[in-house]
Amino acid sequence: MSKQSNLYIFLYASAMVVIVATILSVAAIFLKPFQQKNLEIEKKQDILRSVKLATKANEVNDKNSYVEKEFAKYVVEQLVIDSKGEIKSGMSAFDIKLKEELAKPLGERNLPLYICKLDDGSLKYVIPVRGKGLWGPIWGNIAFNEDMNTIYGAVFSHKGETPGLGADIDKAFFQDPFVGKQILENQKFVSITVVKGGAAPTDIHGVDAISGGTITSKGVEDMIKDCLNAYVPYFSKNRK
Repeated sequence: MSKQSNLYIFLYASAMVVIVATILSVAAIFLKPFQQKNLEIEKKQDILRSVKLATKANEVNDKNSYVEKEFAKYVVEQLVIDSKGEIKSGMSAFDIKLKEELAKPLGERNLPLYICKLDDGSLKYVIPVRGKGLWGPIWGNIAFNEDMNTIYGAVFSHKGETPGLGADIDKAFFQDPFVGKQILENQKFVSITVVKGGAAPTDIHGVDAISGGTITSKGVEDMIKDCLNAYVPYFSKNRK
């Protein structure tokens, strides 16, 4: 093969690399707003699901519009509070990146809190939570009744837990038992225990762990305790 042929191949390959890289860069820039919008809709939907709303999101023709309307209708306040339970002005809960906040010392964290008003006039307080599972991050939202003690609803998700085991934290059979559980005992914060082998029916602070998913279940327990503990001062000041 001649030197000219080698040069041609080199230049052709280099040109193709540049062209492909350019196309990918343009595509990434073009798709970024759509990807960002999808993440926003997913976040809003999960908040609504914790208060048993947006139940038809996967059935309607325009999911984005449906979720946006439900969120605007039912989420009446998006607060940011500090570790002392004080509301921080000029900030919106939806703008808070929980992963970044949890990396800070507790005293420096901005804590998001959503207040929803349902059709019956009752208020629900939604707290986003985030932690670590077996293989990666886990997260969710926990909604409380106006007593700021009793759980009204809970949703959890994950990035890469084991299918059929830890991944089942996003299933109703794991989430539904959280409803009605309480995080206080004699006005003291005790959180929720995820019990390996099953919680006793009378345990107002315990739910069943996932069989075979012990580490992820423990991750959910730790996530709930670590995240909710930061809200205790706010709840103590505002509990009815």
